[in-house]
Amino acid sequence: MTTASVKTKSGMSALSLVYCGMFAALMMIGANITSFVPFLVIGGVPITLQTFFAVLAGLLLGSRLGATAMTVYMIVGLAGAPVFSKFQGGFGAILLPTFGFIVSFIIVAYIAGKIVEKYGGLRSYIVAALVAMSVNYLFGTNWMYAAYKLWAAAPDAFSYKVAWAWMIPPLPKDIFLSVLAGIFGHRMYKVLKVRRAH
Repeated sequence: MTTASVKTKSGMSALSLVYCGMFAALMMIGANITSFVPFLVIGGVPITLQTFFAVLAGLLLGSRLGATAMTVYMIVGLAGAPVFSKFQGGFGAILLPTFGFIVSFIIVAYIAGKIVEKYGGLRSYIVAALVAMSVNYLFGTNWMYAAYKLWAAAPDAFSYKVAWAWMIPPLPKDIFLSVLAGIFGHRMYKVLKVRRAH
C-alpha cells in the first residue's frame, strides 16, 4: 500500500493531507510578506500573496481539498497562531476589517477548483483564476466596508468609494498573479497529476 493510498478516519488520503497542510503553510508565508516589505500596506490593506496561493490551491487541489486547505489556514489563525497578516492571530481577528478576505479565500479556492474540474483547458484555468480573484475582491472589500461602518473605527472621510480605492494598488499585481496561477496551475497539474478530492 502506497503513502498516497493510506486513508485517514476522515476519508482523506495521507497525500491529500500533505497537500492541504502545504497550502495552509504557503498562506501563512504569503500573509506576512509585508513584514519584510512594510510599505506594501495601502489604507490598512496589506498587499500579500494570499490570493495567489488561494487560487492555486483550488486549481491544483480541486474545490473540496482546496477549500479545506484554506479552512485549515483560517482555523489555525483563529486558534491563536500568528499566521494572518502582520503576524496576527486569535479569535479576535474576526473583528478585523480585513477578516472578510480570509473568509473569501475558502470561497476562492472552491470556485477556482469547481471551474477547472468541469473545464480542464489552459484557458479555463486562467478564467477560473480571474473569476476567483474577483470574488476575493468583491467579498473582502464589502466585508471591510461593513466592518468599518458597523464595528471598526473608520478612517476620516471613509466611504464605499474609498474602500474600493484602497483596492486599486494591489489589483494589477493580483491580476498578473492570477493569470500566472492559471498558467502555472495548468502546467503543474499535468506534471504532478494531483488527484483531486471530489
